[in-house]
Amino acid sequence: MSETDLETIRLTQFAKRAGCAAKQPPDYLLSLLAGLPPVTDPNVIVGHATADDAAVYRISDDLALILTTDFFTPIVDRPYDFGAVAAANALSDVYAMGGTPMTALSIVGFPSATLPPEVLVEILRGAGEKAREAGIAIVGGHTIQSEEPIFGLAVVGKVHPDQVIDNAGAQPGDFLVLSKPIGLGIITTAAKRNEDTRGAIGEALSVMTTLNREASVVMTHAGAHAMTDITGFGLLGHLRNVTAASAVSATIWSDLVPILPAAIEYVQAGISPGGTHANRRFLSKWVDYDPTIPDWRQLLLCDAQTSGGLLAAIPGTHAAEVVRQLRYHGLGSAAIVGCINAGQAGKIRVTISPESDS
Repeated sequence: MSETDLETIRLTQFAKRAGCAAKQPPDYLLSLLAGLPPVTDPNVIVGHATADDAAVYRISDDLALILTTDFFTPIVDRPYDFGAVAAANALSDVYAMGGTPMTALSIVGFPSATLPPEVLVEILRGAGEKAREAGIAIVGGHTIQSEEPIFGLAVVGKVHPDQVIDNAGAQPGDFLVLSKPIGLGIITTAAKRNEDTRGAIGEALSVMTTLNREASVVMTHAGAHAMTDITGFGLLGHLRNVTAASAVSATIWSDLVPILPAAIEYVQAGISPGGTHANRRFLSKWVDYDPTIPDWRQLLLCDAQTSGGLLAAIPGTHAAEVVRQLRYHGLGSAAIVGCINAGQAGKIRVTISPESDS
């Protein structure tokens, strides 16, 4: 198949649900996790109990392994881009734990009856080059026949056991810093439906393929108390996991949350993935919205992201410097978006910033 022929293939048309919006909804997953037996191995530093981004297993006094896997159906049309986004997304779980990736394995489901093998070659090439950017190699994997294209990675990372940053350490007085803008699920859904009238998929692709490596380093060095990456459960969904695990509450200042401009236009036009609506339904018992927050903005804060940014609970005195450092490293949308409070575990209040009130 020629390169021109490859360009005519739109991978998103082979998927019913795109990217992390294809994840099972949070209420479904959390109910399953609640029914699993507790992990009793004393070397497990982070298991499934707090719905964190990855597991962490102690190997020695100065080494722990970070274990994670992430895979999904196509979020973008070009096979190379799909591989790159999927790789960046899977690597993000390691960065969210304050760790460094070591190696990875590919997870592949491929409809060989409907797509030529050159498509899979391009997916693997995109993933391989993104992994190389992260300083690792993809050393193997497993492939099955499937009705839809599926791709992702199982990643192994490393971290010192005393330097793990999980989602359970947020403290009252912390500020919440977000490294990337939201709205990715809405834009990719518009592109899949041929309704991306502003051609925003290019900007969304740039966001999704940006590694969270620099953000992790900056936030870790600033003493982040808790950290998570923003993916399929949306900004508020992943923050709920942090506040529930940390036994705190949080405030989000909706006017300070960075949003890709096209996503605002599209969500107001009624474009949003099913996963975003599932997130909002689940969060209805956890999130209180100020009456001034419009419905479309509430939906955006629940938007199912793919390879989104890191959200960290940063000690108050360091938060502004973290934002400055993130922007210095090219993350121009980085912002303080809220704060951690004492209060009912898991609860979130969405309002406008004090500056806007005045």
